[in-house]
Amino acid sequence: MIHPNGIVIHPRAPIGPNCLIFQQVTIGTNKAEGVPTLGAHMEVGAGARILGDVTIGDRAKIGANAVVLCDVPAGATAVGVPAHIIAPCSPGEQSTN
Repeated sequence: MIHPNGIVIHPRAPIGPNCLIFQQVTIGTNKAEGVPTLGAHMEVGAGARILGDVTIGDRAKIGANAVVLCDVPAGATAVGVPAHIIAPCSPGEQSTN
């Protein structure tokens, strides 16, 4: 945790090794039971919310201020409110998402 202020993590939420979690992140429950499961070597951007019984795969990235309410596959990047998966850019290409 680079800037550990304002981070809220549910005590039952498993988090894999070597995860990078920035400030103001919430990892917790939604209206239903269940907590998020975070894989290994993933990144969670500042202000992101990961809520409910979702699984975030190994090496996934969650963008700043994203609200994740569904599973994110390994190696994928999720952005937006609610979060959606974006395709990675090719070298030298700019994202149009």
